Amino acid sequence: MARPDKAAAVAELADQFRSSNAAVLTEYRGLTVAQLKQLRRSLGENAQYAVVKNTLTKIAANEAGITSLDDQFNGPTAVAFITGDPVESAKGLRDFAKDNPNLIIKGGVLDGKALSADEIKKLADLESREVLLSKLAGAFKGKQSQAASLFQALPSKLVRTVDALRAKQAEQGGAE
Repeated sequence: MARPDKAAAVAELADQFRSSNAAVLTEYRGLTVAQLKQLRRSLGENAQYAVVKNTLTKIAANEAGITSLDDQFNGPTAVAFITGDPVESAKGLRDFAKDNPNLIIKGGVLDGKALSADEIKKLADLESREVLLSKLAGAFKGKQSQAASLFQALPSKLVRTVDALRAKQAEQGGAE
């Protein structure tokens, strides 16, 4: 790799691997330019889809510390570098692959962990980060209101018990 243009391409790809939350490798054989443009739009704002050379990308991934993808760099390969929510981009890939069977998801990496094609499809089945956070907040709010009602019930129960004891003592004192 003596040529400076290749060295620059490897450096750029390595930077993209390092700065991405996730990267998904796909095979795009048989897709038209218009379909690739549509795919790029379906991935969302936080993903960049790039057709890459296998040998240069393999070297760049290794430089970025990702060796789990080495066996997937065969055939025409493109990489979706995801900097935002990986679920949104995984859904875009999955939905596009349903409509266009020529797109094949090979595998990928998420936060340094290797993912198979099936794991990426499972990731696509998750709800988005915002939905999960709102559900979590709702669960916390529900638990807080349960705790508040429990804490309110204790003093009122104590007051009723003390009143009942006073009434009983008054009855016993009046009966003697």
